[in-house]
Amino acid sequence: MRIVADMHTHTIASTHAYGTIKEMVQQAADLGLYAIGITDHGPNMPGSPREWYFNNFAAIPKTYLGVRVLMGAEANIADFDGNVDIPKDTLDSLEWIVASLHYPTLDMSKIKPTVETCTALYLNAANNPYINVIGHSGSTFFAYDYEEVIPVFAEKGKLIEINDSAFKRKKDCIPNCIKIAKICKKVGAPIIVDTDAHFMTELGVADGSLRMLEEIGFPEELVVNSSVERFEKYLKEHNLPLRQL
Repeated sequence: MRIVADMHTHTIASTHAYGTIKEMVQQAADLGLYAIGITDHGPNMPGSPREWYFNNFAAIPKTYLGVRVLMGAEANIADFDGNVDIPKDTLDSLEWIVASLHYPTLDMSKIKPTVETCTALYLNAANNPYINVIGHSGSTFFAYDYEEVIPVFAEKGKLIEINDSAFKRKKDCIPNCIKIAKICKKVGAPIIVDTDAHFMTELGVADGSLRMLEEIGFPEELVVNSSVERFEKYLKEHNLPLRQL
């Protein structure tokens, strides 16, 4: 199995990543990827770009160097009601939204993360029509009831991400990633494998995730970015334009 689109990536606009949009797309082209998602962090993340960055994406070609470029964001889930930190008028203009939890960006002043509160949070986030992907939800700090929530993600059309950064840098998350993948397999929930690349050499390299999926016998047809046909089908179903050659 391989991935043909890497839909969770960061550029220097996030300030803790180290490549430009051009460099990331050039790497995608060199790897022969069909598509790339540019998903810099929403404003609650320290050092993230401001609103005008996201509102000027019309300057970026939808296809560059033969690669479909979807301009979006990694929106931070900002509270336990499942709201994200990007305003609706900006969300309306974006093509691809990964929604994730991060310790610095979630308001924990009144509610603390427990399995119960994080389960409620993710159930709320599942109702957000702008979200395409539930990002790196294998976090040990934000563990939730996978058996209860994953079927709801699938019902609401949210792709569940297997994020390869867990296998590279956050190894304590790996057991949870395996649990999530096994439940997705059991209930037939579609997933997406992403790298969360912060530099161009990480792009498209998801060996740890793909090896884990192979070891548990995960069906390739549930990995939406494992073939151009499956990924195009997802784009069509969500009214997103295909690559223009």
